[in-house]
Amino acid sequence: MVISDKSYTENMNLFGQSTPPKEPRTKDAQKMAYLYAALLIIFAVSQLFNFDEFLTLLESFWLSGGAPVAHLLGGIIVVSEVFALPFLLGMRLSPTMRIISMILGWLTALIWLKLAFWLNLTINAVSNMGLLGTTVRLEPGWWAIPFSLSLCILAAWAGWGLWPFTIQRKTK
Repeated sequence: MVISDKSYTENMNLFGQSTPPKEPRTKDAQKMAYLYAALLIIFAVSQLFNFDEFLTLLESFWLSGGAPVAHLLGGIIVVSEVFALPFLLGMRLSPTMRIISMILGWLTALIWLKLAFWLNLTINAVSNMGLLGTTVRLEPGWWAIPFSLSLCILAAWAGWGLWPFTIQRKTK
């Protein structure tokens, strides 16, 4: 089977053609997206600085599934934080990547919220929350739940304000 160059490039344009982002709904939404992006950059850099120790820290959370799940979760956290940045910073992306990047921003906030609940509701002797990896020690506590909720609010606000789809309203 021979694929012509024309049909190949037509199929690839769906995923490969970058487009500029839509105008944000409000200036505040853009500012919140930048704030969330700044936090994610700080988190990702500090977690990657000592990534092997970050994975060991996640193992100490006693997550169900043991070390393999902790290592997988550590990778998912850092990759999600990094790949959420293009959407939040308003970079030129393909429509598919823009949606994936937006979803990864939501996923990052939800993972940290779940970990905050896990550390507060289970019996463990963890001395570091892990938001800033092992570079900066943040004691786990009830403060982490409102902080993680604020990350969720930032992610939702950025998703609403920079929504990549055109919303068509039915008029009668």
